[in-house]
Amino acid sequence: MTESVHASAPRVGIVVINYNSWEHTDACLRSLAALDYPHAEVVLVDNGSTNDSVRQLKARFPDQPIMRIPSNVGFTAANNVGTREALRRGAEYVWFLNNDTTVDPTVLSELVKVAQEHPHLGAVGSVLYDMHGPERVQGWGGGWVNLWRGQAELYLSPVPWSQLDFLCGTSLLVRRRAMEEVGLLDERYFMYWEDADFSFRLRHAGWGLGVAQAARTWHLGAASTGLSTLTHKSLDWELNFTKSAVWFFRRHAPVPLIPLLAGPGLYLIKRVLRGQWTRAAAVARGGWLAFRPTAS
Repeated sequence: MTESVHASAPRVGIVVINYNSWEHTDACLRSLAALDYPHAEVVLVDNGSTNDSVRQLKARFPDQPIMRIPSNVGFTAANNVGTREALRRGAEYVWFLNNDTTVDPTVLSELVKVAQEHPHLGAVGSVLYDMHGPERVQGWGGGWVNLWRGQAELYLSPVPWSQLDFLCGTSLLVRRRAMEEVGLLDERYFMYWEDADFSFRLRHAGWGLGVAQAARTWHLGAASTGLSTLTHKSLDWELNFTKSAVWFFRRHAPVPLIPLLAGPGLYLIKRVLRGQWTRAAAVARGGWLAFRPTAS
């Protein structure tokens, strides 16, 4: 970090969500303990775990408070619980960090450095690397969204910040003043697409998005979605991803019907043509839920 950032050392609240995956959270917290940043505080939220996560984490980190939510309210709402607590404690920045990550000791210093040097930025992302291939880039901070074709992808190499449509919420530093202006994450996204929606809202309000290229975060990936087999978790993934995608394009696309047909609609057709009826039903239900007046 530069001397100027050391001198000001804005307070950062690090929001980490655990849900039935204390092993990942354990590794994440251990990597955070090695941060070189002087004024950071972890806000650990357990989102209604049904296993022994809380007991395991308390045994390993007896000095780390755990905010407990009685039942699973969704990844987005759980992050908002942690965010409100971080802001209550006086955080000038909130760093959203997935629990299936480990980080370089300098990552937060690099994120704050970029944010402090560019006050027009509402949020700064870090470069994501594959935990199974430590030099393989998963995402260069963020990506693009095609509002006509219903598609979104992460960049895998540096691009000008002006080309960033969204920043990935896996490791995302957000300025307090930006959140006070545009609000917290939208809890209608149970999980998935909430980072893209938040990024679009920041951009619409005039805030910029940036990437700290020297901020390195290693991400395990879809560890909690169970995509390797046809499980209840994988069906939940199909439902929630579709529901959130439909909600996103309904909200942000100029003509929502076009990306809905080209994106989620085409995905549903592929499931049907492959005879994946259970998954097709989950996709269809996700789309239907997103059109309900009470969609949440």
